[in-house]
Amino acid sequence: MEQVTVYSEPGRFAGWPANYGMWAWGDELVVGFVTCHYERDAEFHARDENYPALTHQARSLDGGRSWKVIGFPGKTPGGRGLSADEHMAAGLRVGELLDGPEGPKPQAEAVDFTHPDFALMCARDGLEPGCRSFYYLSLDRAKSWQGPFAFPQFVWAGVAARTDYLVLGKSHLIVFLTANKADGVEGRVFAAETRDGGISWNFLSWIGEELPDLDHGIMPASLRLKDGTILVATRAGHGQDYTVEIYRSTDNGKSWDGPSIATAFRDRHANHLGNPATLNLLPDGRIALTYGNRDAPYTIDARISDDGGRSWSAARHLRRNGGNHDLGYPRTVANAAGELVTAYYFNEALGERFIGATIWAP
Repeated sequence: MEQVTVYSEPGRFAGWPANYGMWAWGDELVVGFVTCHYERDAEFHARDENYPALTHQARSLDGGRSWKVIGFPGKTPGGRGLSADEHMAAGLRVGELLDGPEGPKPQAEAVDFTHPDFALMCARDGLEPGCRSFYYLSLDRAKSWQGPFAFPQFVWAGVAARTDYLVLGKSHLIVFLTANKADGVEGRVFAAETRDGGISWNFLSWIGEELPDLDHGIMPASLRLKDGTILVATRAGHGQDYTVEIYRSTDNGKSWDGPSIATAFRDRHANHLGNPATLNLLPDGRIALTYGNRDAPYTIDARISDDGGRSWSAARHLRRNGGNHDLGYPRTVANAAGELVTAYYFNEALGERFIGATIWAP
């Protein structure tokens, strides 16, 4: 395994690549993330809410070994950070501007989702009741982004998008989102789709059952197997038990079986609420699952399945000895050599949170 630093700056908190996405075109890799003002004494996420969060992306042209970081090359309302309102005080949040002239508009022209340089990035305002989501499109390998484009308010209690989607055809794309429950708290995953290149979107299916008030299933990560089966991993909480759960669909997302448990977090009383996972299909048909483990000793982990996601190997540590449980939110892609590149946020000795990557062979 090879450890790489994607982004690290004194005085900055960098985090949550899973919210923004990661893409690969051979050895050209791109990952999105956000940075905040670092505040060592903050209770959990070590950032100061009185400063703006800024959206960034990093690009590698050598399979993940070196990276160049730039600001997000698209338009955001007021130039404000995306998918980070819960980390900023009032007056700094993008949600305050969504109804203004720079806010999301419906997509007017169809896009070819099979374009070789296509990418989609989802975004949201906060996580509060009524939260809203939108998206951006790129046809030049994330060098520029069209948008923001409005999603329908599929679930009126709130829709909190992180970036996760599957391209099924030139005009057919499924996006996986998290809905707020009836009490306004995020907690149930669903699928939506477009069959006309993004002009219109329709609710497709719930993934999992309605959960009790304190339980949650959030932050989906999808994968389509060679036989067409779709797997979705969710970050799940049931009381004080936190797991990664796997759901399975054999009808292009119309219905779902499951869940089965891919991994469980041991420390039931840490109140760390688990961590999202991501799924990758390997050339030999095995599946790689990568996630942050907020249990001590604070690691980035991987598990492998050789039976289509029904059972999983023991955990393999991709990175060890984090400074505390403020880490994870990974995304993983394969480079041209077939190596996996897993990007995440991490900290050492309770210092600034940085974006790291591990290059590894499964």
